Amino acid sequence: MRKILVSTLLAAALFANNAQALDASGTPVVVTPLASRTETASGQPITLPQKNVQVLVSAYQIAPGATLPVHKHPFPRYAYVEAGTLQVTNVETGKSNTYQTGDFIIEMIGQWHQATNVGADPVKLLVIDQVEEGTRNTVLRQ
Repeated sequence: MRKILVSTLLAAALFANNAQALDASGTPVVVTPLASRTETASGQPITLPQKNVQVLVSAYQIAPGATLPVHKHPFPRYAYVEAGTLQVTNVETGKSNTYQTGDFIIEMIGQWHQATNVGADPVKLLVIDQVEEGTRNTVLRQ
C-alpha cells in the first residue's frame, strides 16, 4: 500500500510541471502542458453539461480563405490547432482572436461567432466537444 501511495505521489509531482516521466520499460515520456484555463475565449466561465455527458472528437480541415458560417455552441468546445492560422470573430462584440499552429482554443459558449482561415495553408484542428448525449454542439444562425 505504501509503495502504491509513494508511486502515486511521485507521478503526481512529475506531471504537475513540464515533466519527464518514465514508462513501464524505463523509457522517458515528456509531458508538456499546452493549456490550463478556467474561461472561454470571450471570458466566460467554463460550464459543463449537467447530465449524460458525451465526448465527441473530430478532425477539421479548413481550406485557405474559407470562412465558416456564423454559429454558436451550446456546450463546451475545445480545439487544438495542428496547422495553419485561424481567426475567430465574435460577431456580437466584433472582437477577434487569431490562433496559430500549437495554440489551444477554448471556444465561446452560446455566442455567435465565425472563423476564417487567414493563412496560405489549410487549418487543421483537433476538436473536442462535451455535450449532452445525443445532441449537437453547433447551431447555425438562420
